[in-house]
Amino acid sequence: MTDSGWQVPESVWAASGALFTDREGRVFLVEPVYKDTWEIPGGVVEPGESPRESCRREVREELGLNLVPGPLLCVEYTRPPFARWEGYRFIFDGGELSRQALATIRLQESELARWRFVTIAELVTLVAQPLGIRIGAALEARTERQGPRYLENGVWSDPG
Repeated sequence: MTDSGWQVPESVWAASGALFTDREGRVFLVEPVYKDTWEIPGGVVEPGESPRESCRREVREELGLNLVPGPLLCVEYTRPPFARWEGYRFIFDGGELSRQALATIRLQESELARWRFVTIAELVTLVAQPLGIRIGAALEARTERQGPRYLENGVWSDPG
C-alpha cells in the first residue's frame, strides 16, 4: 500500500534497461546464465525505485559501470496472453560505449555469462521477439529524436 492508501496490484510490475551501442551502431547485449535468450542490461524495478534509478542500479550491478541513463526511448505496457505478467518495460538511452568503458566491464557472474555487440540481423535471432520489437522502437526514437515510443503488447501506439 502506498502513502496515499492506494494498493498496488501484485500482478503489475516494471522492468527497465539500457540501450547501448558502439560506433558502428551495433547493439550491446548480455547473455543471462538462467535463460536461452539474450537481453539488454537491466532488470526489475525494486519497490520505491524509479525506472531510471533501476536502470542505473542494474547497469552498475550487472556490468560494473556507473553511468547515468540518458533519455527514455521506449516504454511498453504488456498483459497476458502477450506477456507472462501485466507490467511496464522501460528502455533508456545508454549511449555509445567507449573503448575505455568496455575495458572496465565486470560482469555479474551469478547472472551473466558474456556480452557482445550485434547487428540488427543478429539481434532478431538472439533476443525474444517482444524485446526485439522494443529495441527497434528505441533505436527509432533515438534516431528520430521525436520523443519516446509507446507500445502496447508489441504494437506501437500512434498518439494521433
